[in-house]
Amino acid sequence: MTIKIGLIGHAISQSQSPALHEMLGEIYGFDVKYDLIEPEHNTLECFQETVDRMRSEGYVATNVTFPFKQLATHVVTNGDQAVEMVGSTNTMRIGQESIDATNTDFSGFVKGYQSRRGDRPAGDVLMLGAGGVGRAVAFGLTKLNAKKIYVYDLSAAGAESLVEALVAVGADAEAILADEIPTIAKQVDGLVNCTPIGHLKSPGNPLDPSLFGGQKWAFDAVYVPLDTEFLKASHAAGLDLVSGFDLFFYQGIDAFQFFVNSKVDPSEARTRFVEKFKVSSDLLDLA
Repeated sequence: MTIKIGLIGHAISQSQSPALHEMLGEIYGFDVKYDLIEPEHNTLECFQETVDRMRSEGYVATNVTFPFKQLATHVVTNGDQAVEMVGSTNTMRIGQESIDATNTDFSGFVKGYQSRRGDRPAGDVLMLGAGGVGRAVAFGLTKLNAKKIYVYDLSAAGAESLVEALVAVGADAEAILADEIPTIAKQVDGLVNCTPIGHLKSPGNPLDPSLFGGQKWAFDAVYVPLDTEFLKASHAAGLDLVSGFDLFFYQGIDAFQFFVNSKVDPSEARTRFVEKFKVSSDLLDLA
């Protein structure tokens, strides 16, 4: 029986999620068909119609990406602790009478970080970008012994909203202004980019290159391209790197396990994926 899975989002034509999930299906004996689905409008009504149509067409699960991750929580029947804490979902099982949901951006970031840095604490962190995946990463940082999280976003209200949510779960967090970034960047242990800057469609570096150096590690949520300007500057400054590919891979593994209720060996899957799709990096060991 074919397992039909989707990805709901905008600007998703370059997503590697179909390749990952269909490959995992091949490894573990599931006939997976993974489709990209782009609703016309970014509204709750349109999202609900999309999910209802998917259900009628036999889809049993879907990933959710920008700009629907927070909106999607309104159609969820049973959200787990990650969904409640982060306030968004990227992974849903579509039942006939209910929708179960989790957030594997949250768990995937934690596992991606640990795959690169082990149990070393995140320390003080400057985080650029408070929306979408940024919320999941911020809550992931609380599980990685972040001491204090400084949040900057072009939307001051968005940064304040995330900080309020972090403080509510006992984290030490502060929203900052653009003119505070240079000073704070030089004081923290970790640099985090959760903005779209660096993507093929919005190239560049969200942080002035002169501000890299003296930190311990850096993470960039962008993975197309894998070697972003942000990661290149971090590497040149001698920082440990956690990449958008790490997040993509581990969130995908967790999502697949949630969809099919089967355990996956991340090491085997990573090796197979890197080899099959010729994933390469000049900065990172992907083996």
